[in-house]
Amino acid sequence: MSAEIDAATGTRSTRPTAKRRPFDWRHNPGFGPFTLLVMLFLYTPLAVLVIYAFNANRMVTIWGGFSVKWFGAVANNGDIRHAAYISLLVGVLATICSTVIAIAAALGFERGGWFNGRSTAVGLVTMPLVVPEIVTAITTLIFFSAIGFHDGVLNLVIAHTVFCIPFAMLPIQARLSAVGNSYEEAARDLYGGEWRIFLRITLPLMVPGIMAGAILAFVTSLDDFLISFMVSSAGTTTLPVYVYGMMRLGVTPEVNAISAILLVVSAALALVAFVISRPREAAKAVAADTPQIAATS
Repeated sequence: MSAEIDAATGTRSTRPTAKRRPFDWRHNPGFGPFTLLVMLFLYTPLAVLVIYAFNANRMVTIWGGFSVKWFGAVANNGDIRHAAYISLLVGVLATICSTVIAIAAALGFERGGWFNGRSTAVGLVTMPLVVPEIVTAITTLIFFSAIGFHDGVLNLVIAHTVFCIPFAMLPIQARLSAVGNSYEEAARDLYGGEWRIFLRITLPLMVPGIMAGAILAFVTSLDDFLISFMVSSAGTTTLPVYVYGMMRLGVTPEVNAISAILLVVSAALALVAFVISRPREAAKAVAADTPQIAATS
């Protein structure tokens, strides 16, 4: 019920008024078909690629029946296996290194209080997101050549770690900002030690952000082509660089099979991240754990 001024009598009316519904794009005419067209535009190429990965014909664009022989050809190709091994090795090591650095950076920015140069520091850490990748690739190559550092896989790991840090840090920082510090303050009121508070409250609350950041960093590293193309040397060719070499001779069914495998792996990682990164479950666990922290301090 709300009070309104009657224009005719000038008296205040207390009759109930209908609650105005907030604006919602979903109620606009044509929103559904437009959304469907966008989804088709995004996912039809992926669906076609996966379908033709099972094409028995050597000609990529001519369907010749269902077959999984190209997946067998990929599995039996030693060069592809080696390139996939290099990509996974570099991706895992770069993800671990970048995530550890990202956790420290996010804690410093969100729990370290205000300090002079904070905005500049955040900008410097996230700069690889806006710098053109070709610039990063060339400068990385020049830097390694200037210091005479040519260690194959280690060069790739260092280069990938640098540009993966912001991808890993932003979800962690967003997570810390979203949950606030009320749980930590409650634990301090109960005389919990700082390390115990970090290990049993802050870190569990960060898990969804850490998982999202680590997966994002791994997928970014696994998919990187330009920096890997510049930095890699003989024997350290990553899978995207190897696929690029195959594409120079034309699109083959093996390329479709490799792409389908990478797509399934990415979808599986996203599913794992979704299952693990459930904020409500983490918050419940921390809330249930807070009295025990005080009792054991």
